[in-house]
Amino acid sequence: MNEQAEQRPEGTQSHDPEFPQRFVEFMRTGWRDTALDVSARPQAPQHAKRRAALAAAFPGETLVIPSGRAKTRANDTEHPFRPGSDHVWLTGEHDPDAVLIIRPGGDETLYIRPRSPRDTDEFFRDRMYGELWIGRRHTLAEKSAELGVDTAHLATLPAALDELAPGRTRVLRGYDPVVDAAVRVTDDGSRDAELARVLSELRLVKDEWEIAQLQDAIDATVRGFEDVARILPADRPVSERLLEGVFGLRARHDGNDVGYGSIVGNGPHGAILHWTRNDGRTAPGDLLLMDMGVENVNLYTADVTRTLPVNGRFTPLQRQVYDIVYRSQQAGIDFIRPGVKYDDIHQTCMRALAEGLADLGVLPVSVDEAMSPDSTLYRRWTLHGFGHMLGLDVHDCAHARSERYRKGSLEEGHVLTVEPGLYFQPEDELVPAELRGIGIRIEDDVLVTAAGARNLSAGLPRTSDEVEAWLAAQREAGPRLPG
Repeated sequence: MNEQAEQRPEGTQSHDPEFPQRFVEFMRTGWRDTALDVSARPQAPQHAKRRAALAAAFPGETLVIPSGRAKTRANDTEHPFRPGSDHVWLTGEHDPDAVLIIRPGGDETLYIRPRSPRDTDEFFRDRMYGELWIGRRHTLAEKSAELGVDTAHLATLPAALDELAPGRTRVLRGYDPVVDAAVRVTDDGSRDAELARVLSELRLVKDEWEIAQLQDAIDATVRGFEDVARILPADRPVSERLLEGVFGLRARHDGNDVGYGSIVGNGPHGAILHWTRNDGRTAPGDLLLMDMGVENVNLYTADVTRTLPVNGRFTPLQRQVYDIVYRSQQAGIDFIRPGVKYDDIHQTCMRALAEGLADLGVLPVSVDEAMSPDSTLYRRWTLHGFGHMLGLDVHDCAHARSERYRKGSLEEGHVLTVEPGLYFQPEDELVPAELRGIGIRIEDDVLVTAAGARNLSAGLPRTSDEVEAWLAAQREAGPRLPG
């Protein structure tokens, strides 16, 4: 079997038919060569500024940033490719295998795999890269014109990597094993880690184009929540996966995909923070927690959570818990402005939750004692923080230093989520039985402005009364198809 595999043409599989030589020669002829109608992307100047800022952070050094490689799903099928966010932020390139090299003196080259040549059989035989299998790729000139950066054939990348001096080269590792192996680590990895850190910190402040992309993703997410509400029955069960799928349809139609695995949790499933199995069913009288976000065509993602009463009306207890979470979220949003410490927003949201838990008679100690750093007993019912940065990644800028992020202060242009929640597990014997199985989270995407905060996801209601009215209005409007 190994011997047969070695003799198989590159890019073909064991179930592919054999091609006689006459057919192969026939396929190499009779093709018209047409050029793609490409134009420079409007965001190309921003990408050039970002590359210049990164180069300025490492003068005299060479920087290597891959887009990543496709990952196997099963056997010879692959997951849909999504490029590394840092590579996208620097180039706008979405294809796999691409590698950006920034050399001292402003020399920038994007190594890509251009369109299948007609002088080989790749274009009709190769399932992975062949033009008749996956579609037309750009030529080097077309890609350069579109992205505003010099390009080179991926086949020349090994020689380019061989020429690099390891002690003066930094690699964004973990995306391309070929690149990782070609440029050896000369220390404990701290120099490469610093490259990842600087990239994250450069990405913290969003420019106007990025804010527009996030708003685009959020607006599509609002439409997706409306789609789900319109097909959510008040009086009979439906599967969580049906609701996940309806939102996913909007994400694929209006954007690239969902930005992360959608969380659709009915009843007790809503108390599981990252419930993505979505194999339950709704039930009248329960609460439905949905944490979902559209990733737009330029790969910026929204991250929004709403908790709905399936039958359209909160019970008095559900409303009481919901209103506690809303007060916590609103207190956090009201506190946001440039110069405010990230942790102070966290403390503001958490104190409101602790006070609400005390009102429910759940907190076993005083609010002040529960909020003490050596206690934080309130966190039994809210394990996570108040939110996180948002952008190309749902948990954006993850390699930034703590002093620039969690222990730092907000700056104008930061975009972050505010998402407090309360979760009472069905097995929790320290809370009254009527609270067990209730999970509520409200999450919005907030831009830090010079004046304070702007809720980018304000298109979805947040108060308990508004949620009930909105759900009724969506149901009255009825189902719709994206269009």
